[in-house]
Amino acid sequence: MFHYTLRRLMFAVPTLFVISFIIFALLDLAPNDPTGNLPLTIPPEVREQIRMSLGLGEPFHIRYLKWLQQFFVAEPLNFIQQAFGIEIGNSAERVRIRSWATRSPVVDLIVERLPQTLWVVGMSYVVGILIALPVGIISAYRQYSWFDQIGTFVSMVGFSVPTFFTGVVLIVVFSVYLGWFPSIYDTTHRVTDWNSFWIQVRQMVLPVMVLALYNAAQLSRFVRASMLDNLNQDYVRTARAKGMKEKVVLLVHVLRNSLIPVVTVIALGIPTIFSGAIITEQIFRVNGLGQLLIIAIQGADIPLVQTLTFIFAVLIILCNLIADILYGILDPRIRYD
Repeated sequence: MFHYTLRRLMFAVPTLFVISFIIFALLDLAPNDPTGNLPLTIPPEVREQIRMSLGLGEPFHIRYLKWLQQFFVAEPLNFIQQAFGIEIGNSAERVRIRSWATRSPVVDLIVERLPQTLWVVGMSYVVGILIALPVGIISAYRQYSWFDQIGTFVSMVGFSVPTFFTGVVLIVVFSVYLGWFPSIYDTTHRVTDWNSFWIQVRQMVLPVMVLALYNAAQLSRFVRASMLDNLNQDYVRTARAKGMKEKVVLLVHVLRNSLIPVVTVIALGIPTIFSGAIITEQIFRVNGLGQLLIIAIQGADIPLVQTLTFIFAVLIILCNLIADILYGILDPRIRYD
């Protein structure tokens, strides 16, 4: 397993460089102008000076190499300095990736928005998994029962109906008519005591349930299909013939083998937590990474878009590696060495 993990990490490095080049090239070649949102009264020579100050006068390969140096060297060193107080090199001369719109370091903007995304999108993903696993297991074990029929119907509705429609319906019912939960997420709220914690929970309920329903609908179908495929295998009949308890057969033998394809779906869905739920964040006014990406695209803030997109690519490759490692843990028959 160690050698396989090492080989995958060595393969991931050139893959990330190729992805970084494609992302940088596509966004750099896109028709955009960082001075496009400035007033028309600004003279052309001033606009050109602004473009030069942003580094757009340098050749493509120079800008790409500088971006790599900033992302892989300057930003990690700055993180080490801020997190552990260890200064490596001259921090005053360290050039960081900066937003064209705000001139703030891009990583600082991402770190500022990340907690809001993790509170809402991360919690919804965990809730979705906790709902999907028992629903999928029971639906498969009691195939064609009333529970399976209701679970299938709810899953199809949850997966088919878009999140913006579900979000609006929940706002109308639970915020407008019943008044149970707020319709707007207050990102400035801080948890300091029990009352503030309860306020935080109340404002998280609607966006979390919208995303949890969508995630649970998708995952429960995968769990059910995988469980049904394994329930009819020979090893299940053998285990039952040996007199094993039905709970042991279901939860130890069948579930362990059934989780192998489900792990892929769960692992590949983890990067969506950090990318944020763009539509849902817009509906409930959650100032997360999804909204940050929309603002960056609308304002032609290329450094911010490049950095966010590349971080998502890194997370996808990392989660693929984690899923492959979990295969060997769940299924002893899988050996990589």
